[in-house]
Amino acid sequence: MTPQDYSAPDFTAPPLATAPAARFAPLVADGVLPDGFFSTSNLPTYVRVNGGWQLPTRPRMDCAIVRRPGGLEVIEPRRLRAGEQVAMGLAEDGSEGIYVHSAGFLGGAHSANEFRFMSTEVSRERPVNYEDMAARLLEERARGGYLIWVAGPALVHSRARQDFAWFVHNGFVQAMLAGNAVAVHDIEAAIYGTTLGMSNAGRPTEQGHGLHMRAINQVRAAGSIERAVATGLIRDGIMHALVTHGIPYVLAGSIRDDGPLPGIHSDALAAQDAMREHTVKATGAILIASALHAIAVGNMLPAYHTHEGGVPHPLMTICVDQTEFVVNKLKDRGTHQAYGVVTNAQDFMHVLRSYVEKGLPS
Repeated sequence: MTPQDYSAPDFTAPPLATAPAARFAPLVADGVLPDGFFSTSNLPTYVRVNGGWQLPTRPRMDCAIVRRPGGLEVIEPRRLRAGEQVAMGLAEDGSEGIYVHSAGFLGGAHSANEFRFMSTEVSRERPVNYEDMAARLLEERARGGYLIWVAGPALVHSRARQDFAWFVHNGFVQAMLAGNAVAVHDIEAAIYGTTLGMSNAGRPTEQGHGLHMRAINQVRAAGSIERAVATGLIRDGIMHALVTHGIPYVLAGSIRDDGPLPGIHSDALAAQDAMREHTVKATGAILIASALHAIAVGNMLPAYHTHEGGVPHPLMTICVDQTEFVVNKLKDRGTHQAYGVVTNAQDFMHVLRSYVEKGLPS
């Protein structure tokens, strides 16, 4: 996980020195890209325009590069309108005016930094470097970084909610992206002391199967999660910590949701747009116990950020799950920079917290 210095391309040497200007073509209809459009990856991508090379803003994979009055921007095709100009080409070597710098951090034409599908190196038998992860979190906090956490309900069910709240209270969380269930069961635990009707000892409680529904109902009666915190209905846990510290969160709904809670984004595209506003600011991401949300957010994350003087820096991405399948799936879908941790959410949160606490000033 040690961050690598960025090695910028040499645009004064061939073949980049003699590369042509990138071509642009208009959309023929709203959301319909012209044939031969350039499809983005999550790696540093330079476009030759006006005699120089530019890095588009808001990078992510599976999008188009759009030319606008303020410069080049990476945008989802569904958000584009007829007549807007998008970059064209299939080549990534600069021969069509677009250069994907796959060797920016690690070097080599086929480095581990290159954007590829189906290339994984994750094993439960590998040691987990908690000391290094803790150091990175402390560095991010010290320099005012933007850490986003993506959480699944197993984080709550495994009784790691108070550890997560500790990270919120101590400035290591700048945004949380999750689903309805994370908030529901965290609030159930705050009100009733159970999650899905299970006690802290892991035993079912009398009529416990309906407690999450009663928790939802109480929050709906309060009007919002924020009002439920303000009135004292929710007194601890993840949502209490986020609301108390004014930390933004995005809760995305699904077809299987109970309730849902007030404030849930039931429109999937609206949820994606809301999450994207945080991924573009991210300098680090921790994805815990959620296959769907981890892969969804991973698709929105670039492998780098330019929030320190415009120079690309590796975007720390940690994916935690109790099975290798989820971490491998995330990397296979293109989030190759992810550092995989195969363990359960409770152990990860508790051990990571202990290492971070050791690094805090006494």
